Amino acid sequence: MITGKLSHLESQYDVTIVGGGPAGMAAALGARENGAERILIVDREKEPGGILLQCIHPGFGLHTFKEELTGPEYAQRYLEKVIEEHVDVISDTYVLDIDRELNVKLMSPTIGVKIIKTGAVVLAMGARERTRGAIRIAGTRPSGVLNAGLAQKFVNMMGYLPGKRVVILGSGDIGLIMARRLTLESVEVMGVFEIMPYSNGLNRNIVQCLHDFDIPLHLSHTVAEIHGRDRVNKVTVAPVDEKFRPLASKGWDIPCDTVLLSIGLIPENELSRHLNLRMDPTTGGPVVNSQMETSKDGIFACGNVVHIHDLVDFVSTEARLAGQSAGEYATGHRRPADNIRLVTGENVAYTVPHTISTDREHTVYMRTRKPMESCRIRLGSVYEKKLRYVFPAEMVSLKVQPKFLQDFHDEQLRIDILPAEGEA
Repeated sequence: MITGKLSHLESQYDVTIVGGGPAGMAAALGARENGAERILIVDREKEPGGILLQCIHPGFGLHTFKEELTGPEYAQRYLEKVIEEHVDVISDTYVLDIDRELNVKLMSPTIGVKIIKTGAVVLAMGARERTRGAIRIAGTRPSGVLNAGLAQKFVNMMGYLPGKRVVILGSGDIGLIMARRLTLESVEVMGVFEIMPYSNGLNRNIVQCLHDFDIPLHLSHTVAEIHGRDRVNKVTVAPVDEKFRPLASKGWDIPCDTVLLSIGLIPENELSRHLNLRMDPTTGGPVVNSQMETSKDGIFACGNVVHIHDLVDFVSTEARLAGQSAGEYATGHRRPADNIRLVTGENVAYTVPHTISTDREHTVYMRTRKPMESCRIRLGSVYEKKLRYVFPAEMVSLKVQPKFLQDFHDEQLRIDILPAEGEA
């Protein structure tokens, strides 16, 4: 039931999930599968669904449902399942605190402040966008500079256009999708400028959102300065050198009234830091084991809170595992602890999970530091897998079977992504 009324809240739950987006809903279903009877989803928005509600474009559900859906359609399918399983969902509610005994303090306009007892907690708060202040663009501070995700909400949910002549900084997926969306609304998109020598969005979005609409993508370029007093009137863009410093002598001005920033996502972990969870400085999220449990017993995490995903289907898969593990923990059926720590090696920025066990199958997610063609993943000395290519914008996944580790007795296992044998 979706409720904001105090009378519908119980004083104790088996599993409480913070966040009602795709990760939170999948975690609830996973918890139900593994024995949890009383499950609560807490979401701070008016309606559950998370970022999916503003993602009206297709491309969701190809892995999970074997068909192409829009964001709201994908969210609706999960919400229907959540309601069928009699999971309590309370919206417009904040989680203020979680103490050592897993007492969760809630606050909302309808219930005021209430404390509930829970057997396990799943953190599924998603991510937020990196802002202009994080990259310190020079210039004035006029109106018309906003994040691509906010512009997406304005256009798709509120019916407002952010401007008529737009420059996009950064080639993240939201920026690419908004380049197409604004073009369809007759907004002139002057170009997408990416400081890296490669795009930070999925290849399918480069093709479908930029190439198909003749929107230029300028790699190794950045917005060096923003001009304007009350409103943006132009930006100075310039190529960058090998140390990402703008080459002012080669810059030029572009008249525009709007600058959209698509410069990455940051896991929303204020609550995680308040709980003093062990954090991974590379991902910006909590360190988790193969059961998606954090450094504190009974607190699990999944989705973009842990690391930024490419596809919502991967979020749902990971969240279902977190929910299953939380359900097992809450019902007293906890699995044995992991006994191998994963160590990042050549061209591997991070891995999730951070530890694995030798007695069951695991899916390990990782990102590369740089693009590479004709390469191989090497799992210590126990396993290798060939890949056609790797790309920092596309997450790499590897299924680790117990048979690979049956003769492995070390405490650490290194993962490398290397050129194919015989290639430099």
